[in-house]
Amino acid sequence: MNYTQAVGEKSTVKLTITFTEDEWQNAIMQAYTRTRGKYSVPGFRKGKAPKPVLENYYGKSVFFDEAFNVLYREHYFAILEKEKDSFTAVGEPELSVDSLEEGKGLVLSAVVPVKPDVEIEAYTGLKIKKYAYNVSDGDVEAEVKKLLERNATDVEASGRPCKNGDKVNIDFSGSVDGEKFAGGTAEEYDLVLGSGSFIPGFEEQVVGMEIGGTRDITVKFPDDYQADNLRGKEAVFEIKLNKITEKQLPELTDEYVKKHAGAESVEAYKNTVREKLLKNAESRSRDETENSIIEEICKHAKAEIPEAMIESEIDRLVQDFSYRLMYQGLKLEDYIKYMGQTMEQFRAQYNPQAAPRVLSQLVIDKIIRTEGFTAEDAEVEAKIAEQAASVEKTAEEYKKSMDPRQYEYIKSDIIITKLFDFLAANNELYTEDGAAEPAAKPAKKATKKKA
Repeated sequence: MNYTQAVGEKSTVKLTITFTEDEWQNAIMQAYTRTRGKYSVPGFRKGKAPKPVLENYYGKSVFFDEAFNVLYREHYFAILEKEKDSFTAVGEPELSVDSLEEGKGLVLSAVVPVKPDVEIEAYTGLKIKKYAYNVSDGDVEAEVKKLLERNATDVEASGRPCKNGDKVNIDFSGSVDGEKFAGGTAEEYDLVLGSGSFIPGFEEQVVGMEIGGTRDITVKFPDDYQADNLRGKEAVFEIKLNKITEKQLPELTDEYVKKHAGAESVEAYKNTVREKLLKNAESRSRDETENSIIEEICKHAKAEIPEAMIESEIDRLVQDFSYRLMYQGLKLEDYIKYMGQTMEQFRAQYNPQAAPRVLSQLVIDKIIRTEGFTAEDAEVEAKIAEQAASVEKTAEEYKKSMDPRQYEYIKSDIIITKLFDFLAANNELYTEDGAAEPAAKPAKKATKKKA
């Protein structure tokens, strides 16, 4: 067997693989051995007919498909491994037979979708928005209120209109162009006003109703609504308010926080809450700033992304959504059916975000390779020791319980941290008010460059 490779269109590589007549005949013999049990010929027990008899009875090409598979399995992946420094396959190849002549062997073509190179005009010297989130006293109080709400009691309210925060029990019936639609009617439905559970405008128009009152409200379904037949449509809902329930919160005392939060006092609990919120704010600021950096660099980058990579990214997005549904006790198939969609329609909604996500990852990989960021053994060991200490274990104890994939995650995390430290230090970050963020001293000198 020998092969040649050539760069194809749309991020593909064409492999032309030539097999000798002996290799082809050997593959046919393997195909005969593996599949003869499927065939019956008069005068022979099933699976016992000689190869020439089967070829004469079913046709000369009876074993060709399996012989192609034999050669594919034996050689294709070995070629990919041998050429791993030249290209990376990102999907299944498109196979075709270039020639098959008796006595001359077989020539196969495999058009392989490959990871494309990305051209980055610039990834330093750019002006990029930096996100920063603070924690206010109001944020702390809102978090404290959540603790109280865990033990709140529901009390029926009367003699007043409903307001945001109330749980209302309603009957509703919706119609579009005078026609009722699936899922638009319910009786004695409990809805917390202000929760955002219903489409925009619905809950806001229920606010102010009184028990026993009725009201017609008009809303418009979002243009990206899940059900195709309702997107952008105006709907009228007939509403009847049956009951209003409000939450009665317990008193915030040292005894209460000691029992329900393990804190010594209200002040100590609020300090703990503030620390947690500050940590979350810092994490959110970092994540959104990193996204902002990559989004800006992607504006200066281009790549010919093969469809296989886009489909793989859609697979990941669908899988993530499926996992979220599982936590709610739902199955993806049931959800799609409820939304009146096919799987193809459901997947199609991820098309607009799949390609940018793939481009982002290509950009990240390219910069890491260009700058030569790596995770040194000492850095990995230090990170392991840090994680071990957080669970009160020695590094050796922690290592024994580690999954091999955890090592790769730690290495990746170290490299990604170096990447964004470098990008933050070598670009001009500005906050919403336009003030430039002082750049940190870069680990090494970098200028605006092309990749």
